[in-house]
Amino acid sequence: MSPSKPTLVFVTLSVLLFFQSVHSQLQVGFYKDTCSSVEFIVKEEVTKAIVKDRGLAAALMRMHFHDCFVRGCDASVLLDSTPSTTAEKDSFANNPSLRGYEVIDSAKARLEAVCKGIVSCSDIVAFAARDSIEMAGGLGYDVPAGRRDGRTSLASEIIGNLPPPTFNVDQLTQMFANKGFTQEEMVTLSGGHTLGRSHCSSFSDRLYNFSGTSMQDPSLDPRYAAKLKQQCPRGSTDPNIVVPMTSTPSIADAGYYADILANRGLFSSDHSLLTSQATANQVVENARNPIKWKAKFAAAMVKMGQLDVLTGTAGEIRANCRVINS
Repeated sequence: MSPSKPTLVFVTLSVLLFFQSVHSQLQVGFYKDTCSSVEFIVKEEVTKAIVKDRGLAAALMRMHFHDCFVRGCDASVLLDSTPSTTAEKDSFANNPSLRGYEVIDSAKARLEAVCKGIVSCSDIVAFAARDSIEMAGGLGYDVPAGRRDGRTSLASEIIGNLPPPTFNVDQLTQMFANKGFTQEEMVTLSGGHTLGRSHCSSFSDRLYNFSGTSMQDPSLDPRYAAKLKQQCPRGSTDPNIVVPMTSTPSIADAGYYADILANRGLFSSDHSLLTSQATANQVVENARNPIKWKAKFAAAMVKMGQLDVLTGTAGEIRANCRVINS
């Protein structure tokens, strides 16, 4: 790659982010006059947490996705269940796999001490996701802020809003289209699987019960499948067993796409990206142009962070991210 190309990518990203921010209800630098230290404080808490546990980079990025795709980016994923309501965090899709809540709690506590009642939990989640991606080697990007927090969280709303690992490419395309994303943006955001680990239950059918048979998914690389079987024995329900989703689970790189091309995509949904010519072409392009993918991923994260946000006087600014205000 010539020296000029990365520069062009960064310029293009800057222009795109500017366009998105000025056409949004949110603003870059939203807290500059009311809580100027907000992004520094969040980044410091995220950094401390990831230094202790590198896996939290994936967790905090995933938290932002799981928040925004259900009811919009309103921090509903942070609310605890009540005696009368099971919250999103206790749904099958989030418990026990979603974690990192304590990082948001720590940042919120510090912010309440210096800027009481100013910074929303939903903005903290967005800042933390950006910082996590940057720490893992992805591109940093400006986060338009000004979100307010929702007052409702229902586990029942997970279905139909978060894509399961068994979805095919048409189902993925439709679900992302319902949220306003193109098919290319779906493939780009699927690259978030470059970070993190998975429980065996999310893919064990590919190893032992493919399509209702006792066969192994023939699309899996045999050596990769054998390794997965060693890590996830048949019938294992141990929640403590997790396996890397890619060969570099702590690095935000385009290796995810290279793994798919080598038939080492962990989930059925990952492999399904090869079953459409259009998405397969995008997989190849992303694998060959990692810097361009990072720029597209950053832009897609900015767009995702604007899904159905609450602004102005809607919602509230929670004092405690786990409970609604009295």
